[in-house]
Amino acid sequence: MSYIAKSPWVIHYDGSSCNGCDIEVLACLTPMYDVERFGIINTGNPKHADVFLVTGSVNEQNKDVVKQIYEQMPEPKVVVAVGICACSGGVFKQCYNIMGGVDTVIPVDVYVPGCAARPEAIIDGVVKGLAVLQEKRDKMVKGIDAPAEAPETKAETSGEEEKADQAEKTEEGGKTDE
Repeated sequence: MSYIAKSPWVIHYDGSSCNGCDIEVLACLTPMYDVERFGIINTGNPKHADVFLVTGSVNEQNKDVVKQIYEQMPEPKVVVAVGICACSGGVFKQCYNIMGGVDTVIPVDVYVPGCAARPEAIIDGVVKGLAVLQEKRDKMVKGIDAPAEAPETKAETSGEEEKADQAEKTEEGGKTDE
């Protein structure tokens, strides 16, 4: 984290959700998790934000708000989708007005799965987002335009998904890394 020149500012937006992930985002600010130890500052102004932290899925009513917040943020910027609803639509995906995850409207740099995502996973996702932010800053300094769609990073809450992927490969006759 010593490569960050200034404290990263985070703006948080809740789409359509049960607010479980929002409670966990707030838990990150408590003394127990203390996200501010990384220099992260929570802001309400997108013009000051470096990281866009989105919880909840995108629906027809909030898609324009999500786009507007994203467009108001200065370059370089990073989007972190927190919770399964923000990643893919979650349990609300089959609802008539839900479009899906945040990536249906804006490019997402880091996915933090979970229902509700644990504070440790959220902090890990934001820190991974800061590494992506630094890469984008380096590209801007060198004069290389940042790609429209950033590479996807997934903050894992546990190794269960990896084990499931390995099990699928084994069933298909493929080799595992173990």
